Amino acid sequence: MISDRLPAMSLQIKGLGFPNRDGSDRRFEALLCHPGDPVELQLEPKNKHDPLAIGIFSERGVQLGYVSAERCGRIGQLIRQGREVQAIFQGQTDKGAWIRVAFDGEAPVVPEARSESPHSSAALLQSPSPDFYPDEEWPDG
Repeated sequence: MISDRLPAMSLQIKGLGFPNRDGSDRRFEALLCHPGDPVELQLEPKNKHDPLAIGIFSERGVQLGYVSAERCGRIGQLIRQGREVQAIFQGQTDKGAWIRVAFDGEAPVVPEARSESPHSSAALLQSPSPDFYPDEEWPDG
């Protein structure tokens, strides 16, 4: 039997280096976030660059950035279908910041950093473009 339960995943916050329209600094806001802090994912159907865009907001309501274009289509579809999607701030390195997203009532948990893991902070620092991890294949649809 194949489970339709989606695995939790870590996603890099895109656009962290850009200022918000109100002048607030996304990087500064990320510095105020701690691993495990809740973040909100908001659909942006009126986004002029991408109507599938999903904004990522801190618990203080300040935008941190966006879900990557490669992931926002599927995650947005799940949100529009009414499936529960929860996210927390996972952490940051000098390469950027990440969130942890879980689906269908599962609570996201910050994964333990292990030095031998390809997903550890050290591995993220060495990776040229660590957009997300772990990442199982999702069905299109």
